[in-house]
Amino acid sequence: MTQETTKVAIVTGASRGIGAAIAERLAGDGFTIIVNYSNNAAPAEALVRKIEAAGGRARAAKADVSDPAAVRALFDSAEIAFGGVDVLVNNAGIMRLGKLADADDATFDEQIAINLKGSFNGMREAARRLRDGGRVINFSTSIVGTRLETYGIYAATKAAVEVMTFILAREMRGRSITVNAVAPGPTATNLFLDGKSPELIDRMAKMTPMERLGTPEDIANVVSFLAGPEGGWVNGQVLRANGGMV
Repeated sequence: MTQETTKVAIVTGASRGIGAAIAERLAGDGFTIIVNYSNNAAPAEALVRKIEAAGGRARAAKADVSDPAAVRALFDSAEIAFGGVDVLVNNAGIMRLGKLADADDATFDEQIAINLKGSFNGMREAARRLRDGGRVINFSTSIVGTRLETYGIYAATKAAVEVMTFILAREMRGRSITVNAVAPGPTATNLFLDGKSPELIDRMAKMTPMERLGTPEDIANVVSFLAGPEGGWVNGQVLRANGGMV
């Protein structure tokens, strides 16, 4: 594809886990990928090399999604390098677990800054700058449905993202831009696995009728559908990709 016909996708938090799987899948679908990372450049650069070795096109871009200026600069760099942006995948996020009674202000503020404000920063920029026919794909969590203990702050940030997803879909009227969210269940990434006992991981895997954890590729498949032409009639929705857990 030429620069004029290649669609461009920004994937935030794309250097590992679900984000990396999404970046690889969308690159395979023909998108030019902006591999966003916040701190460590090495995994992002390695992913770019992997995508390019498979015949795709990608570049790494550092940006802290909680910083509005950094998100603006992320879009600026994509527009300068590739002419515009067609897809935003708002994947970057953190998860800090604990009972509400035990939570400190720093834990609350950090999750709000990255999960909620970071998603808002991306949505705001995408609403202003995506090319017509584009896609915004936000990330929620199936914990919004299961309401498990210790996930209160994390789930609250994602519930807010869901509401903004519904409203932004309506605000994009007339531009053929869809806005949806993906809500994974337990998925085998470091974000999920870290700090959990093997027994807890096995118990959570058995919560689904499929009796396994999701994989990053499972989630990337859903994003691929929403980003592609076949997903164009799905708008203002939350897709719970969780194997039937909730």
